[in-house]
Amino acid sequence: MAPNDSPALTVSELNRRARQALEQDVGDVWVEGELSGVSRPSSGHVYFTLKDERAQLRCALFRNRARFVAAPMRDGDHVRVRGRVSLFEPRGDYQLIAEAVQAVGEGELLAAFERLKAKLDAEGVFANARPLPYPPRHLLVLTSPTGAAIRDVLAVLATRWPLVQVTLIPVPVQGREAAPAMIAALGLLNRQSALDPARDAILVTRGGGSLEDLWAFNDEHLARAIFHSRLSVMSAVGHEVDVTLADFAADRRAPTPSAAAEQLVPGRAELLARLRVLEARLARAERARLDTEAQRLDHLRARLRHPGEVLGYRRRQLKQLEGRLARAMRARLEAARQREGQLRQRLALRSPAALVAQAERRLALAHQRLHQAMPRELARHRERLNALARELQAVSPLAVLGRGYAILENDAGRVIRRAADTAPGERLAARLGEGRLALKVLPGEDAAD
Repeated sequence: MAPNDSPALTVSELNRRARQALEQDVGDVWVEGELSGVSRPSSGHVYFTLKDERAQLRCALFRNRARFVAAPMRDGDHVRVRGRVSLFEPRGDYQLIAEAVQAVGEGELLAAFERLKAKLDAEGVFANARPLPYPPRHLLVLTSPTGAAIRDVLAVLATRWPLVQVTLIPVPVQGREAAPAMIAALGLLNRQSALDPARDAILVTRGGGSLEDLWAFNDEHLARAIFHSRLSVMSAVGHEVDVTLADFAADRRAPTPSAAAEQLVPGRAELLARLRVLEARLARAERARLDTEAQRLDHLRARLRHPGEVLGYRRRQLKQLEGRLARAMRARLEAARQREGQLRQRLALRSPAALVAQAERRLALAHQRLHQAMPRELARHRERLNALARELQAVSPLAVLGRGYAILENDAGRVIRRAADTAPGERLAARLGEGRLALKVLPGEDAAD
């Protein structure tokens, strides 16, 4: 049979075309299956097979993505893998280049985590930012007593700052009992802090694990308990890529338990280096101070004079002051004498005896004027009184009565002006110019008018 005239492709070209077709047509996908043959060579990449009942798929998770995967990735785990379908050209292997790996069910957990995170953030539960004591005097560690986290923390503290007192508060860090146990421990530690002020910091920590393993640290009530804690709280849960609600609610977060211990206390090496720097600065400052004082001493020595010279100068100053004092005293005495003479002259002009004699003369003159004025004033007032009496007599009703008129009054004392105001038989009183008369009204025509 004659060979085909069509140009043949090389294996490399065919594999390249197949890779391009897979990457363009399929692109990024999520694939769910069971892990098998998980391999972690020294390069840091992770190779594994994803399989189900009827097929399998080779997968590669490169190092730059593998460090963000929190799941431990063990054979037999059921996972969801996001990646792009490709082909490894040198061997012609069809494979999935993985970008992310999640345990099955982790998507729902992440959605619940985001909803609860948004709710607590809106309430201000993540607003804690109190400074932690540095270094703490008494550190309270909430973690499992058998986990690797407490061993890492104690090892770092012993190396960096062995002076810190550490108390382990054993609590479960996984499962349904973990969150209630940690909440109860936080409440107890805050109540006891009033009795022991040296307890000044709490570390909540555990090692890495899957999202399900760390889910106790996403408990809403635990986040609120951390937020309301009077003691400062640091959270260090899982690895660097793991983030929990406890981390957000705490005053500070550390990526790992070891990193938390490093942040809580200073390192001995750092302190020694700092002390050496301070020692050198102190030595330089001491030398500079000694140099300054030496210069000051030289300056004072140059200014220092012989005691005899100083005494002679002071003696001359004393004589000058004595002369000034004597002159001032004489001037003061002379001024006092002049003042005394002036006061004596003023006193003579205003002698009490002269003032008394002058007052007596004024009193006699006033007494004489008073005796002269009294008769005149009495006569004037008498004449005015007589005139007023005559005016009063002229308008007095008694004067009218004296001319023969009378005033009639009834028993009630009311003045009768008309005959119609009386009744037959009524008793009346007539007031005359001199005396009164009792009258009785008789019936008649005049009374009726």
